[in-house]
Amino acid sequence: MRLILLLLLTALTFSSFSYASENTSIDWKQKTDAYWKGQLSQEQYRVCRHEGTEPAFSGKYNDFKEPGTFTCSSCGYPLFHSKQKYDSGTGWPSFWQAINKTHITEHEDNTLWMKRTELKCARCNAHLGHVFPDGPQPTGQRYCINSVCLDFKSDQIKAK
Repeated sequence: MRLILLLLLTALTFSSFSYASENTSIDWKQKTDAYWKGQLSQEQYRVCRHEGTEPAFSGKYNDFKEPGTFTCSSCGYPLFHSKQKYDSGTGWPSFWQAINKTHITEHEDNTLWMKRTELKCARCNAHLGHVFPDGPQPTGQRYCINSVCLDFKSDQIKAK
């Protein structure tokens, strides 16, 4: 009887944990300016929350070549995989495709006297960079992303 009770209690605990982690969603787009100022570095805040740009060739992920996933530095949402990264020679990390098209939103950007397509994180609305139609096949797209808008999760298994 104790064993059955223990198993039932364990199942309920894990079931509740799974339910809470899957169904408790943060409304990232409702976070205040004060929240973002407290969570991000000054440079991340300037670029991610106010559509800034880091200087070319200055970002830590421009020449980065490890296998893994690039996530939004504001909210952790997966955006690109290293298999989709290539050297565009522009000075910013460039990708020919997003992990999932629904993870990034596109917006018309007419600043700096030109027409461009701005990219934002679909989860938290952070500015990421721009997409241009001069990338490699198979998509022909160049997702030009600011390093400061990205974090990285390695695919490599760490030895204990």
